[in-house]
Amino acid sequence: MRRITLGLALAALVTTPLVSSAAEDPGEGRGELTSLGVPLQDVLLIGGTVAPGPDGETALFSVSSGEPAHLNAVDPATGEALARFDLPGSSGAWATDVGPDGSVWVGTYGDSHLFRWTADGGVEDLGNPIDSATFVWDVAVADDGYVVGGTYPDGKLFGYDPATGEFRDFGQVAPGHSYARSVATYGDLVFAGTEDPAAVSMLDRTTGEITPLPLPDGLDVSQAWAYDVDVVGHHLFVRFGDAFPASLYVWDIEAGGWVDSLESAHGLEPSPPDEDGRTYLIQDGELIRYDPADGSVERTGMQFTGRVANTRGIGWAELGLPDYPGRSIVGHLWRGKAFRYNPETGAHSFIDTTIEGEPIGITAISDGPDERVYVGGFLNGGFAALDPASGEREEFHTFSQSEAMTNHGGRLFIGAYPDARVYGHDPAQPWHSPEYSPSPDPGATENPARLFDFKAERQIRPRALTSAGDYLAVGTMPDLNELGGVFALYDAASDELVHAERNLITDQSIVSLTYADGVVYGSTSIYGGQSATPPTQPEAKVFAWSVDRRELLWETAALPGQPTISGLSLDDQGRLWAISGPHVVALDTETGAVAEHYTYGDSTASSGDLDFNPVDGQLYANLLNQRFARIDPATGDDETLREGSTGHVDVHPNGDVYVSAGAELFKYELAATCEQTITGAHAGGLTVDGATCVEDAVIHGPLTVTDGARVVITDSTINGSIRSATAAAFEMTGTTVRGATVVADSTGAVTVQDNSLLGSLTITGSDASVVVSANRIIGSLHCADNAEAPHDDEQPNTVTGSATGQCAAL
Repeated sequence: MRRITLGLALAALVTTPLVSSAAEDPGEGRGELTSLGVPLQDVLLIGGTVAPGPDGETALFSVSSGEPAHLNAVDPATGEALARFDLPGSSGAWATDVGPDGSVWVGTYGDSHLFRWTADGGVEDLGNPIDSATFVWDVAVADDGYVVGGTYPDGKLFGYDPATGEFRDFGQVAPGHSYARSVATYGDLVFAGTEDPAAVSMLDRTTGEITPLPLPDGLDVSQAWAYDVDVVGHHLFVRFGDAFPASLYVWDIEAGGWVDSLESAHGLEPSPPDEDGRTYLIQDGELIRYDPADGSVERTGMQFTGRVANTRGIGWAELGLPDYPGRSIVGHLWRGKAFRYNPETGAHSFIDTTIEGEPIGITAISDGPDERVYVGGFLNGGFAALDPASGEREEFHTFSQSEAMTNHGGRLFIGAYPDARVYGHDPAQPWHSPEYSPSPDPGATENPARLFDFKAERQIRPRALTSAGDYLAVGTMPDLNELGGVFALYDAASDELVHAERNLITDQSIVSLTYADGVVYGSTSIYGGQSATPPTQPEAKVFAWSVDRRELLWETAALPGQPTISGLSLDDQGRLWAISGPHVVALDTETGAVAEHYTYGDSTASSGDLDFNPVDGQLYANLLNQRFARIDPATGDDETLREGSTGHVDVHPNGDVYVSAGAELFKYELAATCEQTITGAHAGGLTVDGATCVEDAVIHGPLTVTDGARVVITDSTINGSIRSATAAAFEMTGTTVRGATVVADSTGAVTVQDNSLLGSLTITGSDASVVVSANRIIGSLHCADNAEAPHDDEQPNTVTGSATGQCAAL
């Protein structure tokens, strides 16, 4: 018999055909894969500058992250987006600057390319400056129009001459460094800074000679980057730290020495100088005016709140507004807001812009305490909650990149990048994140609430979270130039971190965790949270750790030679399953011995994810980020459910399986099983609920399908009408109905096929697919307000009465 499937109601539902690679009846036990679209969209601006716009008037230029990234021009007076240009092949850009002729230059990542925009010629792709580069970190344009930039992973400086169209490789900024993080120009000189331990170098581009600059006296740069390097007038500004407020030092270029410093300076750059050589930047959450000639600071009273208050381009513009006479300081913030300040009147304000949001890649999936499905976002951050029953979606913006999520003790716990921060979110309370809001509501309760972090332990990604009995278990990945993650237990009831241990597995990160019967099981990676750090260990491990005894029970190289074991899951037989690239293994939880080993291809990669589904007893896996598959644990037989880009996999408690593909989320719903089966003769009317199959039955009266029920009616006779309202799904085949059939507001699929209907058929308000095919209808056929137009699978119906609405052609 055919099985019923339920789709989730969201915009643009798409059913994807399934391709079987298993030796079984392709129809039996089949589920349905449905695209839920893109749950998260937001604006993330990383690099920016102030330059003449498409109409010649001053505009805020910025690059919004996406696939591809876009160069945006915004009117600083109104916030209106003036133009949006594709940067093909790129994902985003830190590197943005304006040339003396008004050209805007952008160096990208995703594809490491240099782009130039001009008002007359639009965007021009000039190619990869250095073949070995995968990331252009910064660009700067000299007064003569010559362009320089810094790259990763080779830590090199490049030059580009617009007059000849030729690139030049100037070599590595400083020996042993992978990042040429920031660059600035002063005549023929180029200044550049690196990752930690910070180094600052000076390039003479006429001779090609690179000279290291001395560091400020007494400054410890062992854990600091030369994150921002800028020139204002005759002074070089270097901010030693990271993306958050840090010490800014001032070097007198003509005198050749450090002359001043400012504490708690924000990035990413100071403004060009005013008429008196003074510059504007953010210090301690406030816009200040700084004079490098005498070191004086004037505070403006313009406050910047929230975790990230770095400028994304800052400069001067004439706004033509009453409170902003003459020139004003203008700029962007990372979420698309613009800011402005007028030195003459002191007027200041933040304004929203109309920059388009971009789809956000999914980095985590979890069911929540409210049974909704939560997804976290990459880079742009934020997360979204989807109701599996109604399809309603709620988005939470201006939050950090999620590394992991899990449901524990009535809250959703979120592991956030960087600093390996962990938050608790209560869905029953209003969303409020003053840490990420530029203008938080005073007095509101923080939700998600920041609970703890592992910044002091030099950790960057809390990649693994799981509910472990009374505790939340956490596993992390370390920052650049570090190895060895932290394993921790958090008691949510007492708000106490009761255990934290670095290097539980020597020099390895903890990337997956699961739990059963007092034991936390984990898997590792030989890499840190930044891939530039060389590993010291040969292969990843799986381990077991006792919660009561607070000790490691065993560790094993379950897959010799594999650098990462990326996913773990426990089945209903007490076996621990692990995945790494094409390899899926089952381990004995008592000893760690490998009991089963299945291989799906000959790739040497180690990516992947998997989760066991207790509803059907199958494993669901991301194999090599290339396909979503179902695996029979008993035999290893696999069935491909979707080909193509695949990311995280999560089984919901109701048996539905959620899988990501970039920014898109899919739901795989199992073929329904019957909680009750009705056969034979039944006197009088019948009301059904839950998952009900009516097979070879004769119902002497009307049939009523209740709210949320799933019903399959096969080869039966209904001597009365059928009424179905807000059913989860409705399917009827080979059945005779002697009254009217009405299916209204179904949240799932509706199939009416090969029936003899002696009354009318009406289908309205269905949120998912509707199939009406090969029926004989002695009455009218009417369909209206269904999310998708019904179709007949090229098996037309015979209708004695009228066919109207969406079913007029069926």
